[in-house]
Order: sequence, then structure tokens, then C-alpha cells
Amino acid sequence: MQKTRKITADGGPFDIPVTELRGVGPGKAAALRQSGIVTVADLYGYFPRRYLDRRTVKSVASLRDGEQVTVVGSVDTVLREKGGRGRSRFKVRLSDGSGILELVWFRGASYLSGSFRPGDTVAVHGKVGFFGRLPQMQHPEYERLDGGTSGDLDLFHTGAIVPLYPSSRHLKKATISSRSMRRLVRNAMQAFPPLFPENLPEELAGRCGLLPLGQAYRTIHFPESPEMLEKALLRFKWTELFYAQLYFALRRVSVRDRKDAVRFNRSGRHTAALYRTLPFCMTEAQKNAVREIYRDLRSGSRMNRLLQGDVGSGKTLVAMFAMALAADNGLQAAFMAPTEILAFQHYLSIRRFTERLGLKTGILTGRQQKKERRETLTSLEEGGLDIVVGTHAMIEEGVRFRKLGLAVIDEQHRFGVLQRKALQEKSHRPHVLLMTATPIPRTLTMGVFGDLDVTVIDGMPGGRKPVVTGLRHESERAEVLEFIREEVGKGRQAYIVYPLVEESEKMDIRAATESFAQLRGELSPEIRMELIHGQMPSAEKERVMNAFRSREVDLLVGTTVIEVGVDVANATVMVVEHAERFGLSQLHQLRGRVGRGDCQSYCFLVYGGAPGNQARERLRAMERTNDGFRLSEIDASMRGAGNVLGTEQSGTVSGLKVADIERDYDIMCSARKAAFALAERDPGLREPGHCMVRDYYRRHYHDRFTLADIA
Repeated sequence: MQKTRKITADGGPFDIPVTELRGVGPGKAAALRQSGIVTVADLYGYFPRRYLDRRTVKSVASLRDGEQVTVVGSVDTVLREKGGRGRSRFKVRLSDGSGILELVWFRGASYLSGSFRPGDTVAVHGKVGFFGRLPQMQHPEYERLDGGTSGDLDLFHTGAIVPLYPSSRHLKKATISSRSMRRLVRNAMQAFPPLFPENLPEELAGRCGLLPLGQAYRTIHFPESPEMLEKALLRFKWTELFYAQLYFALRRVSVRDRKDAVRFNRSGRHTAALYRTLPFCMTEAQKNAVREIYRDLRSGSRMNRLLQGDVGSGKTLVAMFAMALAADNGLQAAFMAPTEILAFQHYLSIRRFTERLGLKTGILTGRQQKKERRETLTSLEEGGLDIVVGTHAMIEEGVRFRKLGLAVIDEQHRFGVLQRKALQEKSHRPHVLLMTATPIPRTLTMGVFGDLDVTVIDGMPGGRKPVVTGLRHESERAEVLEFIREEVGKGRQAYIVYPLVEESEKMDIRAATESFAQLRGELSPEIRMELIHGQMPSAEKERVMNAFRSREVDLLVGTTVIEVGVDVANATVMVVEHAERFGLSQLHQLRGRVGRGDCQSYCFLVYGGAPGNQARERLRAMERTNDGFRLSEIDASMRGAGNVLGTEQSGTVSGLKVADIERDYDIMCSARKAAFALAERDPGLREPGHCMVRDYYRRHYHDRFTLADIA
């Protein structure tokens, strides 16, 4: 019999190896180690992935036609039958002592055959149907519980909720089943009760109705009821989100309280001239964004602001006012874009403003001629340039600014954290403005950019009409081309976008280069066409874009290099070929290239074959709404938060173990409020009762979130 030891903060689960538990030999210890379980504390933190409510399990003899039930039994026979057209059916007969239940799959026989062996104990869930007197489930959900017999169900007590753990299949000879894991956790709790030190102040946990930590650990592994399981999950989700938000809170307080950023005290010649020379009226949303940014720049604390706005909402103009204010204060501004073509588009757009203001603007990319690059670098270092627009080439070692005061980073989600940080380190604490034309759901804004001040441009310039979006099958392509002819005949311009540059042997996608040649024969010779894609030399891309902008080209055929940054008000038609291959955000960005003038614009999403469910949902969402923020919510729900942002983002998305920032939004709001209140009251976490928070943060979060400091 094992000796019971009390778990404390400086011992117990933090250093007791799992090999001290009964039944853990070298083989099982190795398999556990592959799953990240080395100590008893690791074992307690290995939460079940779902639960089987034994109270809903029915015997085979009691099954009724049409009901959705769970049945637990022993695999009796496994059979693979050949069907028509070379297909095969896979059948399993399951016995629970009261009768036989037949399980049938009409596809997947090759991989399913390795999932069931006679004698395995299996839980299945599905809809019951009867064929004669034999009950059957087609394509049920299933869970291998163990390799034992149906009589060996010692952990399936009547009325119990049974935890099902992620299967450990790292080592062939030491596979750890869900049942083995349950036994292991129960042995651990008997030998080493989970008397963890609290990681939240008692007053805070009580006010939020959270279970004590030790009780939460016991409950999440062996819940007494669904209600208690929900309380245990709430404790872990709330705590996880609290510490993630505490990172944001401490970082924001740290940035705000450091009054060592350059203060933009003067506004005058350049900012006034910019406003005076605008050929249009700014929207109220743009004016509000400028006011918020000006307030930051004059505060003495470093601006750390995210500017969100749908495609065409005028973010670049807002950034232009910030850069003009930098020039009024004798400082330089850097504008970094993720691609060369986007950087060049911004350069042309910004230069149209700066030429009227008497400001010098340069461009810096990786493909510049050596002489041009050298001249730009010299002018930048000597102060001859007020604004530089470029790609990640601006963060290279040889790039030096005379006095960088403002860093603007466009499409910030395409840059890694270290790339953004490298630009900021080109000067002593410059102000930072991040911009995105990909609207971010409120859940992601709070969960990933929680340390930033956020400004949303929620209005569009006046006179613009919503883009009419239509879905078209590839069999209707001739009608789409006829529509382009009609629009060009009215003096308008159009885009056709393809997902690939050259034909792929593995994918049935019409590629841009081949299709460009074909289009010449399909459209009237009078329609002037040009091709653009990312593999073209920079000078050639520049020539094509200038020709399209000056209306020397009617139809621009290309790839997604025109996804962002291209602003031609006369373009009224966007055609996306093989639209089912594109993501929702990308489709919205492409559609945003039209609808920038006062004429009605159109977007045709041309799809081939029979798109899958998610592809159909994306296309229908595009047809239903032009609202980028609504589309971002749909995109996040379809793909998940981490995938929406990509792998380069920092923040809580990749670090969450229990919580989900979409499903648990209300919990995150509660945890965020408490975390920010604590950081405001005690930024150093030195007050009595807060030391446990400081110690827990340092132990579990400080290495992950290295940008926040606690004194």
C-alpha cells in the first residue's frame, strides 16, 4: 500500500515522479513521458477530452427504433464485406450480454479494420435502426475503452460520469488506454491528494463563484454530476483566461506608465496642409481614429494601437495624418507592408499626398537595384527622407534612421512578433500603429491583442454602393465574360483572379498564365488585357499596375498579388475563378478591390464541381453580406481562432489548454475585468494576498509571455 503524502507548493506534485505510482513501470513511464506526463502534477493536468455519462448507456435488449443512445459492449465479430463498384462494407457485432448490436460503416474499411479486435470493450453512440430483429447503428461514433471484456467494467459505476482521456499511442508496446489512465489518476489521488496551493486570491475566487483548486482537480477527473463538472471547468477556464489577460494588463500598464516616448507636441504646417488639400470629406469614423491616435502621440507614453477597418474604409489616410504629425515634430515615419507589390501600392498612394505637403518619401524593398537602395539608405540615415515605405527589408541590419518616431505596420497579421519588434528597435521606443484590413472578431481582439488600444473605422466613404456578389458555376462562365464585355463597353475596368500561376498536374485549377492566353481568344480584341503575378520582375509589375491605374488596361488578369493595396475607383467587376479554393478572408479582400467609386460594382465567385460543405458555406456567406466584421466571425467559427490568425501571432490562442476564446467569451470578459483591475491597483503584485498571483505567473506564464515584466 502506498504512503499518502501531502502536496505542497515546493514539493509534492511538482517533483513526485509518476514512477512512484502503483502499476507504472519503465514502459508505461516512457509512454507517459511522450504525452508530457513526468510528475504527478503533470498527470493531474492531463484533463479528459470528453466524458461518457453512464446514466445514458442502454442495454442492447432495451433499444428502440430511432433513438440516439450509447451502448457499451464487447466486440464479438469483425467482418469486412465486398460491395458493388469495388467498395466494401465494414461490420462489427457488439455484445453486452443482453443481445447483439450490429455496427456498419459503408466507407473507411481499411482504417477501421485496425480499430476493432474481438474482445475489445467499446462505447458506441448513434441512431438505432432495426433490420428484422437485429438492431443496427450506421456510422456510429465509437470509443475504445480497453482491451478487456464486457464484464470488466469496474469503473463504469451506475450513475457515474466517466472521463475519457486522449489515447496515448506513442509507443507500440506501451499504449495507455483511457481506462488505464483513469486507474492511474485514481491511484494518484489516493496516494497524493491534490492539495494544490491556491493560485487565486481567496476573495477573488469567492466573488466569482469559483471552486477551490483541489476540489476542481478532483472534479474534472471524476465528476459527481454534470453541474459539478461545469463548475470545475469554469474554475480552470477562468483561471487560464485570467492569467492570459493579466499578461495584457501588466503590459499595458507598463507601456502607459513609462513616460519615455517622444512626445508629439507640435501640429501645424503638414497636418493642416494635408487636411486642406483633401479632395473629399473624411468620414466621422476616420476623424475619430485620427483624434485617438493624436491623443496617444501627445501623451508621452508609447502608442501601441491597432487600427481595424474593412477594405476601403480609409485606414491609409488615417495613417497619413499620423505620419504628417511626425513630420511636424521633426521625426521620421516608417510604413512596413508584407509584400513588395503592396508596399509599392502604398508608396504610390502615400507619395500622392506627400508631394503636395513638401515631404520626401522613399521606398525600400529587397529587390531594388543596388544604387537605388544605397541612395535610399543614405538619405534615410542623414534625414533626407521624412517617410519610408517598404517590406521586411526595412528591418535588416544595415538600415538606420536619423530619428524614427512612428512605425506603421500594415496587414500586421502577416508579420511575426519578432519582425514587428525589429522595426520598433530601429529607434528608442517609437510609437507603433498596427493596421489590418482583415476585420478581427471581438473575441480574437480581446484574446490576442488584449494589450493594445483598438480603434475601429466602422464607416465607409460616402457615395459608395455595396458590391453585388453572385455565385456562378463554371458552366456559366461565358455569361460572366459577357458581363465583363458590357462593363468595359461602358468605360469600366475589371479583374479576373486565379489561385495559381501555372497549371498544376495534381489540381484541376485553371491557372493564370494558361487562362490569360485563352481569354485573348474568348474576349473581344478591343479589350486591352494584362497579366500580373508574384513571380514577375518588380519593374514589370510596376508597369502593369501603372497602366491599369491610368486606364490603359481594361482587364487585369492575375493571382492574389492584387488581394490588397490596389485602389482603382474605375474598376467595377471582380471575377474569382475556382472561388471554392480561397479562404473567406481572402475572398473578402479580393472583393474589396472593386466598389471604390460611385458606380455599382459586382463580384462573381466562379466555382467548379461540387464544393465541400465548408466551401459552400464560405461562398454563401460572401453572397449574403458585405460586412467584413460579420464575415470574420463566420470565418473564426469555421476555422478556429488560431487558424484565422496564422502561426506567427503571439497571445493566448496557442497557449490555452481548457478555454476557448470564442465559446468562453463571457468567461474571458469576467477574467479580463478582474485582471485589469488587479494590474491597475497593484502593478508589481506586491500587496499581501497578491504574492501567490505573482509567483504563479512567473512559474507558468512569464517564460511564455516574455514581453511583460513584473518588478
